[in-house]
Amino acid sequence: MLGSRELVIETGKLAKLVSGSVTVRYGDTMLLVTAQGSTRPSTLDFLPLTVEFEERHYSVGRIPGSFQRREGRPGEKAILGARITDRQIRPLFPKGFRQETQVIITVISADQENLPDVLGAVGASAALSISDVPWAGPTACVRVGQIDGQFVINPTTTEIQNSTIDLVVAGTKEAVMMVEAGAHSVDEELLVSAIEFAHKEMQPLIALIEQMKAEVGKEKFEWNPPVDALAEVYPAFKEAAIAAGLKNVLLTEGKKARGKALDELQSQLISARVPDLTAEGAAEQVALLQTAFGKAQKEELRRMIIEDDLRVDGRNGRQVRPIWIEATPLPRAHGSAIFTRGETQVLGTTTLGTGRDEILIDDLGTETGDKFLLHYNFPPYSTGEVKRMGGQSRREIGHGNLAKRAIRAILPEFDDFPYVIRVVGDVLESNGSSSMATVCAGCLSLMDAGVPIKAPVAGVAMGLVMEGEKYRVLTDILGSEDALGDMDFKVCGTAEGVTALQMDIKISGITPAVMREALAQAKEGRLHILGKMAEAMPATRPELSKYSPRILTTKINPDKIGVIIGPGGKNVRELEAMGAQVTIEEDGTIRIFSADAAAAEAVLKRVQAQTYEGKVGDEFDGTVVKIAAFGAFINLFPGQDGMLHISQISEQRIEKVEDVLAVGDKIRVKIAGVDDRGKLDLIRPELEGKIKPRAPRRG
Repeated sequence: MLGSRELVIETGKLAKLVSGSVTVRYGDTMLLVTAQGSTRPSTLDFLPLTVEFEERHYSVGRIPGSFQRREGRPGEKAILGARITDRQIRPLFPKGFRQETQVIITVISADQENLPDVLGAVGASAALSISDVPWAGPTACVRVGQIDGQFVINPTTTEIQNSTIDLVVAGTKEAVMMVEAGAHSVDEELLVSAIEFAHKEMQPLIALIEQMKAEVGKEKFEWNPPVDALAEVYPAFKEAAIAAGLKNVLLTEGKKARGKALDELQSQLISARVPDLTAEGAAEQVALLQTAFGKAQKEELRRMIIEDDLRVDGRNGRQVRPIWIEATPLPRAHGSAIFTRGETQVLGTTTLGTGRDEILIDDLGTETGDKFLLHYNFPPYSTGEVKRMGGQSRREIGHGNLAKRAIRAILPEFDDFPYVIRVVGDVLESNGSSSMATVCAGCLSLMDAGVPIKAPVAGVAMGLVMEGEKYRVLTDILGSEDALGDMDFKVCGTAEGVTALQMDIKISGITPAVMREALAQAKEGRLHILGKMAEAMPATRPELSKYSPRILTTKINPDKIGVIIGPGGKNVRELEAMGAQVTIEEDGTIRIFSADAAAAEAVLKRVQAQTYEGKVGDEFDGTVVKIAAFGAFINLFPGQDGMLHISQISEQRIEKVEDVLAVGDKIRVKIAGVDDRGKLDLIRPELEGKIKPRAPRRG
């Protein structure tokens, strides 16, 4: 049992030709997970691991809605599910392992209640454990919610709606390795407690996978680690690099200037050892020494951080880089802000849209709308590089999702602020923590747009360098510190608490004590950043941009919706031709959107007129539109007439209506009665009490 339900892992039945294959079932959600590694090493200098997350529409009994009626590229949720698995398993492959390895997760049954993302990670751990691929697992992955003050393992999709946190934790028997969370501004200590709870609850799952490995696991195939060609030359080369001033070069101010200085030092050191670049074997020697220089850089950087509490830009471990902010840099955007922290810069923009801008998400048969969009863009120029530009990368989707979770927690309820909101974070410069800068820039752009957020939110990326028993937590890490460090821990939140976090570990895991220290230091950094944001923008703009659409809301009887739509949508098209967009909800809520306030007001009056349900006592200045023998028809407003009976026109008896009224006359009238068909009987208000009221009509 895992939580309140049984989790079943089976093998030996499906996909038997692959190295490792399991099915994972939880409720009626079922996944097939396979793991396969190549026994031939690749020529790449990194681990070529791929994780694919495939969603099959037959899992919910549906045919795909695409033109070809087959599944297309993975959606955002599938990509995020693949990232959860990748981040859990990647650190546990042997150092130097270069064989191509592939994990494929296929959702073959989905009950819409038990989420498949954490189950895919569990299946990957089991498949790799029983396969012949060298891997130091097992791991396990669970989701934690908090409902009515109690932690819940693997809450259902319904339960998550009532949870204060949505936390995904992966770990080994000994330690936590990966954390992903969204929260409603919760205390750091609560998150640590939830993570500890998750780690404890996953232990039976780890034990089950260990049992599977012992009983049915294959023998791991042999592989040869890369020959350590550096062993002979590295010690002397590193000593020469230190003597040549490597530390001072690393402290060169500015990313580009530092890179140039390092290139010059590397060339100097290599030229002293390979004077003739055209000689036989010179290219191989140069490549070897370049690797040695990179290793020396990493070791010296880590030493400086651990021993000297000194980083390449001169900061100590707790300092945040200088911050520069500009509000409203774009004249026509609804809201915009530039947030710069060191050499990381993001342009944040907010656009307010109508209900028609809501994105429709088809998540394996469950169609839901999302009224908040956040898009993160990372162009190659942000790092001074030239690269092919295509669609969003998995990294961009992952970073954007983290920023979205951080900001969603501070947005107003849709009923209070009925706009679809799109935030875009365009990374203009990047030297670490661009996703966290997106949170800050995005929040500032919302405030600039006049969105009544609950509280400002900021994000900061934390790092860790650990050597034996010694370690140092780093605030606001640089790109180089992310690469050389042992942890990337991104924490977002308000002054009151955390709204999102993401942690990845490159070592075997970290203890709760280190996690508490990192969260406390992150809060210190976050409060500093929030202070700088408050200096630039103390509060949300009191009014929307003049370019933002205005929204007017009214509520009508749902039975009158057909009147507004009209035959074939004729009436609603006429309303929109007046200069506004109109959205109609099933409960009778009508929202009118327009950048022209006067046009919105005109459409609102027309809607109210068309759906008016007469109330006895209401008075109008009407116009006579038709005369009959028994009375006059008075137009009260477009689409609504009432009948003024001949007996209610004058205090004296009249023989003919035409003796008193003519078509086109303006007359003040009052509703005296409404029959069961909605027909209105009118009276002249000045005659009330002076003439006998007419008996109400019957339908």
